[in-house]
Amino acid sequence: QVQLVESGGGLVQAGGSRRLSCAASGRTFTNYAMGMGWFRQAPGKEREFVAAINWSGGDTAYADSVKGRFTISRDNAKNTMYLQMNSLKPEDTAVYYCAGGSGRMVYTTVGSYPYWGQGTQVTVSS
Repeated sequence: QVQLVESGGGLVQAGGSRRLSCAASGRTFTNYAMGMGWFRQAPGKEREFVAAINWSGGDTAYADSVKGRFTISRDNAKNTMYLQMNSLKPEDTAVYYCAGGSGRMVYTTVGSYPYWGQGTQVTVSS
């Protein structure tokens, strides 16, 4: 089993930056070669893909809405994944979820992730 805990959310002004972290426990990133991802869900909207990274960190994918502003990374030695968010916009306001994938690759769909954190709120003020 995998436990995922997000941190780093909060209130930030438009144009600002924030870094989210996702700490994994229960089984290590490298032992099971798990792809990871970030999703977000705004009030009244479905959960949407934000970014994903493969088990080694050598392959990534981003939603068009965050491409060029957000960067996903991971430190397998620390069992931690990150999401660096720059040039934040009010429309980035959402609960951000960390997710652990079913395999080694980059996955962009909710259904490819059996493991989820509890979420962390990011609010961007205009």
